Amino acid sequence: MSKSFKLKLSNPKLWLLIGVGLAGAVVLAETRRRRRRKLSKEDFGALVERFQLLPIPQPDQTQTQTQTQALSALTFAIKDIFDVKGYVTGFGNPHWKRTHSEAGKTAIVITALLSSGATCVGKTVMDEFSFGISGENKFYGTPTNPYLPSSIPGGSSSGSAVAVAAGLVDFAIGTDTTGCVRIPAAFCGILGFRPSHGIVSTIGVLPNAQSLDTVGWFARDSSVLHHVGLVLLPKNLVELKRTRRIIFADDLFQLSKVPSQKTVYIIHRAIENLSGYQSPQHMNICQYIASNVPSLKGFRDKLTHQQNAVSILKDLTSVMFSLQGYEFKTNHEKWFKSVKPRLGRTVSKRINSAMNSTHDRMKTLYKVRTEMRVAFQRLLKDDGILVIPTVPDDPLKLNGFSSEFHDRAFALSSIASISGCCQVAIPLGCHNDCCASVSFISAHGADKFLLNTVLDMYTTIQEQVSVTYTLPLPDANGGIESSDLLKEKGNAAFKGRLWNKAVNYYSEAINLNGTNATYFSNRAAAYLELGCFQEAEEDCNKAILHDKKNVKAYLRRGTARELLLRYEEALKDFQHALVLEPQNKTASLAEKRLRKSRS
Repeated sequence: MSKSFKLKLSNPKLWLLIGVGLAGAVVLAETRRRRRRKLSKEDFGALVERFQLLPIPQPDQTQTQTQTQALSALTFAIKDIFDVKGYVTGFGNPHWKRTHSEAGKTAIVITALLSSGATCVGKTVMDEFSFGISGENKFYGTPTNPYLPSSIPGGSSSGSAVAVAAGLVDFAIGTDTTGCVRIPAAFCGILGFRPSHGIVSTIGVLPNAQSLDTVGWFARDSSVLHHVGLVLLPKNLVELKRTRRIIFADDLFQLSKVPSQKTVYIIHRAIENLSGYQSPQHMNICQYIASNVPSLKGFRDKLTHQQNAVSILKDLTSVMFSLQGYEFKTNHEKWFKSVKPRLGRTVSKRINSAMNSTHDRMKTLYKVRTEMRVAFQRLLKDDGILVIPTVPDDPLKLNGFSSEFHDRAFALSSIASISGCCQVAIPLGCHNDCCASVSFISAHGADKFLLNTVLDMYTTIQEQVSVTYTLPLPDANGGIESSDLLKEKGNAAFKGRLWNKAVNYYSEAINLNGTNATYFSNRAAAYLELGCFQEAEEDCNKAILHDKKNVKAYLRRGTARELLLRYEEALKDFQHALVLEPQNKTASLAEKRLRKSRS
C-alpha cells in the first residue's frame, strides 16, 4: 500500500464523509423497502409493475359501437407473460427480464380489450415461467390471498386472481396450461374461465407449452366474465338456443373434501326453476376415459395394481406433464443453457425435469390428446355440461409443500388441459373456512354456450349456497330388527357383490347403534368397492374413534388414503396396522409398495 493512500485513510474528514455516505445509503434503502412494503400491502402483492394503458379510441362506426363499448369503464390487470409495447415481459423471473428487450408490439388480446373500452393498470405476479400452482415467487413475493391470508393464492396466474378477488380491478387476464387460471380462481373464491384450446389468440404471449396453453380470465361478476368472453372469443362462434344436459362426474367428487351432496343439491335447486335444463345425469367419467382413450394404457403406472379413478387421472397427468416438459424444452432450452438462471425451490424441479425430457413417445402423447378431444366431443356434444370439483383440497399454508396436494390438483385439471375443452370455475361458498369451487366443462368450441350457462345460473347458484339443508337418512325398512342382524344382512350383500345394498344395511345398523366400530368399518369396505374413498375414510375415522385397535379400519383407511393420493397418511395407517398385528400380510405388502413408490 502506498504512503499517500495510507495518509488519505488516516484523514478523519475522509472517514466522516464515508460514514455520512453509508448512512445515507442505508436510509435510502430502508425508505425504498418501506415504500415497497406499503405498496405490497395496498395491492396485496398482486402487481409486479404498475402502468396505465388507456382505451384505444375507435372510429365512430355504427356497426362496431356496441363491441367497442362492451368493457367501457372497466379496469383490468395482466399476467407478466403478455407483451406490452415498450415494456419487457418478465415471465416471472428477473434473469429472464434482464436478458430480454422491450416488446415491439402489444399482445392481440390486450389490444382487443383496450379497443373495447377497458383500461389496463399493470402487470401481475406469476409463478416463474408459468410453472407451478402455488402462486409463490421467490423473487417477487407471493400475492396475498384476500380470503385466506395465511394460505397460498394458487397459481401460476396468482397475481391476476388476487387482483380480482381483492377488488383492485374488475377483471384480469392470465394463462392456463395445467390449471393456472382454474386453481387460483378456486382458492381465491372468484370466477375463472379457461377457453377451448386454440380459440383465443396467443400471439404476443410467451409460450410454456403450445399444446396446452390458453389465455384465460378472472372476474367477480358473471356478467363481466361474459362480456370479456364476447370480446376475446371469435365472432364466428355463434351460440344457438338449445337445451342443457348437466352431468355429474360422481367418481371425481370422491376426491373432493367438499361433500358431493352439497354440490349436487345446490345445482339441482339452481336449475329447477330455469327453463331448458334436462334432469341431471350421473356418470363415472374415469371409466369413460379408460374405455374411450385406448392410447392412455401405455402410460399406466407399473406400481398401480388396480384401475380406478385416481390411477386413470394419474396416467392423464403423466401425459400432460410429458407434453408440457417436451414443448417447454423445445421453446426455451437454448436460453436456460446459456443463462443458467437461479430458480425458486418449487420451480427448479419442474424445469430440470422439462430439460431432461425426450421425444421418444411424442406421437403417443399427441394421440392421447386427440382421443381425449374426440371422446369428450362425443360425450358432451353441443349441449352437455360436465360438473366436477375444481380442486380436491383446501389451499396449502404459505411456504408449505406437499407432492400429494399437487398430484391431486393436477389430476382434476388434466381433463380439460388434455381434451382441450373449455372450463369455468365457479365459487360455491365456503367449506371448513376455505373457498369452495365447482367447475363446468363443455365441449371444445362451446365457449359461448358455457359462458351463457354461467350467466343464466350464477345468481341462483349463489342464492342456494347460503341455504341450509339436511340430507335425508337412508330408509330403514327393519326398525324392529337388531343392529347385528342388519350387519349380517350387510355382510351377505357384500359377499354377493351388492355394494349399494350392503351400504344401506350397514347404515341401518349404524342408525340403531352408532357406537359400534365394526359397522363403520364394514361400511367403509363397501364404500371402497364403490369407489367412494372419501366416505370410506370418514367411516374408518369413526371406527377408530370407537375402537383404537381395529386393524381392519386402519387397513381400509390406508387403502382409501392411498387411492386419494395421500401416500404419507396411508403409509402411517399401514404401519399402525403392523404394530397392532405384526404378521398382517396386507399391511406388510402395502407398506413395501408405498415405500418403493416414494423412492
